[in-house]
Amino acid sequence: MSVPILLVAGFLGAGKTTVVNHILAHAGGRRIAAVVNDFGAINIDAELITGASDGVVSLANGCICCSLEGDLLRTLAMILRRKPRPDAILIETSGVADPEDIVRNLLDPVTFQEAPLETVLCVVDATAASSALDDPLLRAQLRAATMVALSKVDLVDAAQRQRIGDAVAAIRPGVLQIEAPHGQVPLELVFPDSPDRPPVPRAPGRRRPSFERFESLSWTSDQPVSLPLLQQAIARLAPKLARAKGLFETVEQPGRQFVFQLAGGRATLVPAGAPASGLPRARIVFIAELAALSAAEIAAVMDGCVAAGAE
Repeated sequence: MSVPILLVAGFLGAGKTTVVNHILAHAGGRRIAAVVNDFGAINIDAELITGASDGVVSLANGCICCSLEGDLLRTLAMILRRKPRPDAILIETSGVADPEDIVRNLLDPVTFQEAPLETVLCVVDATAASSALDDPLLRAQLRAATMVALSKVDLVDAAQRQRIGDAVAAIRPGVLQIEAPHGQVPLELVFPDSPDRPPVPRAPGRRRPSFERFESLSWTSDQPVSLPLLQQAIARLAPKLARAKGLFETVEQPGRQFVFQLAGGRATLVPAGAPASGLPRARIVFIAELAALSAAEIAAVMDGCVAAGAE
């Protein structure tokens, strides 16, 4: 099973470490490996530490922290060899780093198959003046983002939140923006439901993540999809989507799975080896704002990929 990666970027003082602290404290049963620049900044209570060796701090909730030193891909390889394997990896970049080089490395096909880049989250200080976003480095961080978290929103009024949000949108049009007071980023958005796992039985209708603005809907099929028709279907749904992730076989290449991800207008498609037995041959999770999409609308668009492709 692949291990999704969350890359956290942002300018100095934006609140990246606060976001990391929140995610580690609210892992929800996930074993998260955090690759950070400075252990000292991570607020880990002494009683939560179960051991420290080889530059790795183990936490009682199953999470670990290791220092971002040297070659990143070598660090990732070390993490992926650990037993038990983590469920997700979080990488916090330096506040003076352009994340594009890291993104380029993580999108390497070999790396992506084992540890796919799930989200590039840029943390932006909501108390900053809009003109602060003119900084070339901050603009580069925003351009790399698939999601933007506005930190310190509890310290500003609605007018300032609107100003900073508009400034972000001008640099990175269409990117999903979320408010993250005290680093409160919903894990359901940065680590959405994985189609690698067997479907969980649920009542008909929607499943709402524990964040009142969004909900997730899933679509499955026991038949492979036509890749060209799937691309057309996703293009129709994309304007209403915050995220999407799926695993599927195609009519064009039977017996081979592909991993699809959509975030911040950026779509990726990579091979994923042979399909697992006992699971639907196509399964995709869609996350959208409340009432933006219906299960019927998704079915109407997606079922056409199967019906036309299976003929």
